[in-house]
Amino acid sequence: MAEQNDRMLKVIRPGADRIGVEFSRLREYRELLFFLVWRDLKVRYKQTALGVTWAVLQPLATMVVFSVVFGRLAKIPSDGVPYPIFAYCALVPWQMFAFALTESSNSMMQNQYLISKIYFPRLIVPLTPVFTAMVDFLLAFALLIAMMPFYGVVPKLTILLLPVFLLLVVLTSFAVGVWVSALTAEYRDIRYTIPFLVQSWMFVTPIAYPSSLVPQKWRMLYGLNPMTSVVEGFRWVLLGTPAPPLMPMLVSGLAVVVILCGGVMHFRRLESTFADVL
Repeated sequence: MAEQNDRMLKVIRPGADRIGVEFSRLREYRELLFFLVWRDLKVRYKQTALGVTWAVLQPLATMVVFSVVFGRLAKIPSDGVPYPIFAYCALVPWQMFAFALTESSNSMMQNQYLISKIYFPRLIVPLTPVFTAMVDFLLAFALLIAMMPFYGVVPKLTILLLPVFLLLVVLTSFAVGVWVSALTAEYRDIRYTIPFLVQSWMFVTPIAYPSSLVPQKWRMLYGLNPMTSVVEGFRWVLLGTPAPPLMPMLVSGLAVVVILCGGVMHFRRLESTFADVL
């Protein structure tokens, strides 16, 4: 009997510091990821009067404010489409990114008891807000599809490229979230800078204005912001606005890869200390 128990014993040892190995572990623990996302959704909307309606009201209210301030008063151009849907189309992916970034800053603290008690790939913690934000994205995106006929927007074949830009916003959210979650675990005051970071990032992303207003000499530097390509891509494939330039898009994709790889490696270096510092 003792020999049988020894055979059933599973020893967990640190793995190689390879990103591919870490992501393979995420697949093994996908059920835990599902339950963490489900838990966050229930906690978020528990005892709320409007429930999941908030996922639609937030970008919708922002669209109204932008339409009045930037569309009517400032007369910002909107690439030939009505300004309300021009702004809302950008706000849908942006709200997903902003929510994932904000929640990632608190994710390690919110799961500190789970981290200190059991083993699981710690990357699940900053990944959970990304999938939680995708639920809100789908609800807001459904309203966007309903708004398009109202404003006379007819989808074109370019809509088939939508998954590419959706993948880009998911990877961007996760890449930045990994950095923020690791830094917040190490330095608690980082989370107080997140609201300022989100607000500043929004104004350097062409949400309230078209990227055509940015001088040509700054376009490549502007492409270092991956959300620029996400917003321009969403407008292109859904609203038929001019296609985003290829080179800035490639720069955005490269920036996401660098941020993600650097974030995962930094996260892995600190992973062994999370249970002690939280």
